Amino acid sequence: MSALTAIGPIDGRYASKTQELSKYFSEFGLIRYRVLVEVRYLQALHRMGLPQLQHLTQKQVDGLSEMVDNFSESDAQTIKKTERTTNHDVKAVEYFVKEKMTEAGMTDVLEFVHFGLTSQDINNTAIPLSIKDAMTDVMAPALEGLISMVDRHVQDWAEVPMLAKTHGQPASPTLLGKEFSVWTHRLREQLRQLQEVPIPAKFGGATGNMNAHYVTFPDYDWHAFATQFVGDDLGLKRSYPTTQIEHYDNLAAMFHAFNRISTILIDLCRDIWQYISMEYFRQRTIAGEIGSSAMPHKVNPIDFENAEGNLGIARALFTHLADKLPISRLQRDLTDSTVLRNVGLPVAHVLLAIKAIEKGFSKLLLNEAKLASDLEANWIVCAEAIQNILRREGYPKPYEALKELTRGRTEFSEAILHDFIDGLNVSDSIKAELKLIRPETYVGKF
Repeated sequence: MSALTAIGPIDGRYASKTQELSKYFSEFGLIRYRVLVEVRYLQALHRMGLPQLQHLTQKQVDGLSEMVDNFSESDAQTIKKTERTTNHDVKAVEYFVKEKMTEAGMTDVLEFVHFGLTSQDINNTAIPLSIKDAMTDVMAPALEGLISMVDRHVQDWAEVPMLAKTHGQPASPTLLGKEFSVWTHRLREQLRQLQEVPIPAKFGGATGNMNAHYVTFPDYDWHAFATQFVGDDLGLKRSYPTTQIEHYDNLAAMFHAFNRISTILIDLCRDIWQYISMEYFRQRTIAGEIGSSAMPHKVNPIDFENAEGNLGIARALFTHLADKLPISRLQRDLTDSTVLRNVGLPVAHVLLAIKAIEKGFSKLLLNEAKLASDLEANWIVCAEAIQNILRREGYPKPYEALKELTRGRTEFSEAILHDFIDGLNVSDSIKAELKLIRPETYVGKF
C-alpha cells in the first residue's frame, strides 16, 4: 500500500504526519502488544511460583522478552499467515509464542502459554496498553506542546488591547493575550482530566471469574494474581467484576475527554479564523504556495480549517466509541471487536489537527493597526465605564443616561462623549477622571 492507494487519508495523504501513532494502533502494533501480554503473563506465572514452571531458569524466563523486544514485521506476517488458517487472531499469536519457545527448547511448558485465558484477556489488556503508551509517548506531549505554544503568544500579546465582541457586537475592550489564555486554561484542565482517567483492563478468563484457573489450581488466589499482574506488569487498572469483556466505561470517559478537548480546539480554530477575517491577523506568505486556483491574491486560513475538519471527524468517532463500547449483549457479543480496531483513527485526527493549528500559528502576523483602528472607531464602549463611575458618585439613573446617549447611534466619537461628560452635573475632578477613559485603556486587568 502506498499513500496513493490507501483508502483512508490517515494512512494515505496524511501518513507522514501520523506515522508516529502506527506503532500503537496499526495491525502490527496490536499484534506486538498481544505478544507482549502473552509473554508477560507467562513470566508472571513463573514469578508467582507455579510448580510446573519452576524448572525454568531465570535466564530462560527473561529471554522470553526477546520476542517482544525484537518483534519484527516479518514476525507479524508469520502470525497473519497462521491466522488465515485459524481464523482467530489471538490464537495465531499463541501459536507464534509457542513456536518461539520451541525454538528455545522450552517445549515442556508450551501449554502454559495462554493458560486459562480467553482472547479478550489479551485484547482487553493489549489495546488499553497501546492507548496508554500512545497517550504517554505522543498525545500528551503533543497537547502540552500546543498549550505551551499558545501560552507563548499569550505572553507576547498580554498587553495588546482589542475590541471584544459579544453577540458579534462591540463590547467592553479586552486584551488579546487574555483571550488566548482562556483556551490554554481550558485545554490544560481537560488534559488533566484525561490523564486522571484510570486506563482499564479486563483479565479474568472466559466469563470473568477465573474459572479455569481456580478449577486447575484451587489453592492460589487468582484474582489477586490478576490484579497484581495487570497493575504491576502492565501498568493498567484491572476492572473487576466483569463479563467476558472489559465494560469500557473508563475508556468511554477517555473518549469523552478527548471530545471536550476537540471541542475546545474547534472553538479556538473558529475564533482565529474570524480574527483573520476581521484582519486582526494577517498571514505570512510561503513562497510557491497558492491560496486559490482562480484568485491570485488569496492567502486562506487553511490550517485552521483543516484542523476544524479533522476535529469534527475525531468527535464523531470518539462519540461512537464512547456510546457503543459500554454496551454488550449478556456476557459478550462481538460488536466491540471491530469498533476497537478504530481507536487509533480519532486519535490520529486529533494529532493532525494539533499539527495544523501549530502550523497556522506560525503564519500569524499581528495587525496592531487594525486592532487600534477598531478601538478608535468604537468609543461607544466607554459607556459602561462612565455609567459605573457615576453609580459610585450617586448620580441619578446613570445607566439610563448613557443608554439615551449611545443606543442606536451610527456615529459616536471621543468628542461626542466628552461633550456629554461636560454636561454632567458632577465635579470637575470627576469629569477629568471620566475623560481619561479610552477604548484602548479600558481593558481591566489580566
